[in-house]
Amino acid sequence: MTTEPDTTEAQTAEPSPTAPAWRLWILLVWHPALGLPVDPVAVLALDDSRQPAERVVRWVPLVYDAADPWRKRLGETTTGEDTERWIAQSGGACSLEPADVPEGALDLTHAADLVLDELLAEVIPALPRRGDG
Repeated sequence: MTTEPDTTEAQTAEPSPTAPAWRLWILLVWHPALGLPVDPVAVLALDDSRQPAERVVRWVPLVYDAADPWRKRLGETTTGEDTERWIAQSGGACSLEPADVPEGALDLTHAADLVLDELLAEVIPALPRRGDG
């Protein structure tokens, strides 16, 4: 007598309620050539399931001066309330956009690294140079 493997559990499995509450944002600053806050300078990742929230920031290389407004805002700690406030205040020289958690991210740091890699490979090369305009 042969028995088939029980796949019912695998088919009906739902994400674990303890899955990380990861949220990612792309931090943007004013792009002089475009006249909009669309120049990515960093990726901010938060894990809200921890108290205090775990934070990872990955900076775009060679944008130290351009990213200075975000360095001042971030400080030592960052919470979900901070991001809500920044979203409400966006529209000036700084803005932030939510990013999806990449498939295959092993942890919060890896997720931020994957988003940064995508920015470096696809988004930033498509933008005009800063100062051109």
